[in-house]
Amino acid sequence: MKEMLKYGFILGLICFLASAVLSVVNAVTEPQIKLQKETEENLALKEVMPEALNFKPKFEGEKVIYYTAYNNVGEINGFIVKAEGKGYSFVIEAMAGLNPKLEITNVKILSQNETPGLGNRIMKDSFLSQFKGKGLDSFNQVQAITGATISSRAVINSIGNKISELKNQLLEELQHGR
Repeated sequence: MKEMLKYGFILGLICFLASAVLSVVNAVTEPQIKLQKETEENLALKEVMPEALNFKPKFEGEKVIYYTAYNNVGEINGFIVKAEGKGYSFVIEAMAGLNPKLEITNVKILSQNETPGLGNRIMKDSFLSQFKGKGLDSFNQVQAITGATISSRAVINSIGNKISELKNQLLEELQHGR
């Protein structure tokens, strides 16, 4: 019995020390990870709407729900929405640029962890280029990828749903922003 208590105490001490080390590592790396993610997001903003000069985030609580893009004279150039959808094995985050007619200018996948060679084909230009020029009424023309239907449908549906959800808000901002 004493030996079991001894081993239990040693195991508890090891677990406590491992937890403490992980906690310290997390505290040290969390700001760097956050900064890296913000940098990647800022680069993605320019990628999905390269003609915009600056971007103003629209918040809902502490979360950014979309960005308003402005041209060099301060007029609204369009919007950028972030969408998330459950893929085959992970949540897929995408960003889509919208012109003032709410047609897609570009799409970028921000994060995904889909199966290499299958689901990760959502990152290829052959799939993403299908979105260009599409509005809500022509979204059904975007074709899912054979063999990666779940992943590609997650991207298609999440972007379509996000645009539908924000459509009235974006149109209202367009009317007041001009």
